[in-house]
Amino acid sequence: QVQLVESGGGLVQAGGSLRLSCAASGNIRSIYTMGWHRQAPGKQRELVAVITSSSTTTYADSVKGRFTISSDNAKNTVYLQMNSLKPEDTAVYYCHADILTTSYRRRDYWGQGTQVTVPS
Repeated sequence: QVQLVESGGGLVQAGGSLRLSCAASGNIRSIYTMGWHRQAPGKQRELVAVITSSSTTTYADSVKGRFTISSDNAKNTVYLQMNSLKPEDTAVYYCHADILTTSYRRRDYWGQGTQVTVPS
């Protein structure tokens, strides 16, 4: 059993900052990638940022220069520092991880989602 638990969402004014955290726990042998997707009302879920176990990062064009993804491999935790937030960043943010379990099964896992709201 593997769980991803997110925290850090909330309401923030435009131009403000938030930091999301996501901790993975359970029967984990190794984690290949961790990252964040988001889904706004009426829109498809989209990739925000991802980080590999070797700390290579990828960002959506819409967040480059404003968001920073980082990880603490010892804690199986990924962070998303979001600065200069805009109303269009309003969405439910989902953590995901590509995990190899102790039974040698590899699959994607998802968190429950955390709401980020930036009023216009």
